[in-house]
Amino acid sequence: MQQRKLTIEYGEDVLFSMGLSRDDFAKEARLILAVKLYELAKLTSGQAAKLCDKGRVDFLLSLPRLGIPISNLRPEDAEAEIEFMRHD
Repeated sequence: MQQRKLTIEYGEDVLFSMGLSRDDFAKEARLILAVKLYELAKLTSGQAAKLCDKGRVDFLLSLPRLGIPISNLRPEDAEAEIEFMRHD
């Protein structure tokens, strides 16, 4: 699969405000992008994890730090999953 590259321009003031190095900012930006795409159900957890260069479990465990629930199931979907498991 061909890889694409996204470039984001930012000033030193952004790094200073966040208290991050360039490398740490790049990692955080990739994580935030992946998390948002996962939250919007545009990517699966596996795809999002790959986007930010993390394992799937590590990615999922990063979500609460950014205020995102680990599961992106809607309540009605969660109820259907629970009901399915009861009749297994």
